Amino acid sequence: MPVFSLFLAPAEVVVLSSSLALAISLLSLPSYWGVIKPFEMLPLVSMSLVGTVIGAVLLAGLSVDVFQLLVGVAVILACLGVTLSRPAKPWSNPTLAWITGLVSGLMNGALAIPGPPMIVYAMMTEFEPRRSRALLMTFFMVSSLLALASYGASGMIGLRSLWYFLLAFPVLYLGDKLGTYLFIRFGDAFYRRVALLALATVGVSITLSALL
Repeated sequence: MPVFSLFLAPAEVVVLSSSLALAISLLSLPSYWGVIKPFEMLPLVSMSLVGTVIGAVLLAGLSVDVFQLLVGVAVILACLGVTLSRPAKPWSNPTLAWITGLVSGLMNGALAIPGPPMIVYAMMTEFEPRRSRALLMTFFMVSSLLALASYGASGMIGLRSLWYFLLAFPVLYLGDKLGTYLFIRFGDAFYRRVALLALATVGVSITLSALL
């Protein structure tokens, strides 16, 4: 999504990112479905719904430069959060889940990046890579559905959105297969470091693009 924001208008970026997120979540469904129980997702999803609707309304007033800057800063803050938050044991705090769902929803509706707060949350509450990945994938599937519903109601989805999706999906599919293979083989050893590196790289690049 940060890369798309360098070339497309904000409305086109969020629709494309959400469409791809939903597609890849559905294709990968057998690999993570059932690992996380539905009641564990309730506070995250319910507050994400509220945040997504509010965020979609805010999106209409964002310029391209402000949009890119907000994306970059949000990702950098998430990277710092993951780096600094390494508790001795997993957190179990219902309030944290409600807050994370709301913030993630706001970022989902306005920026189409629900990931940063959720990645921090997963790192703090799920130390087992398999459960952490399942938590994120399940949440992203639901949040992308919510986002697309909000964008559709706002009249942001058109024929161009379909063409962008068809152009981007094949490469995304190949990347997903490669990523799944690497996760199965190296996930336990490198999961946290890869997440940090990915967050830092996209955060810095998109912030510099917005400022220069």
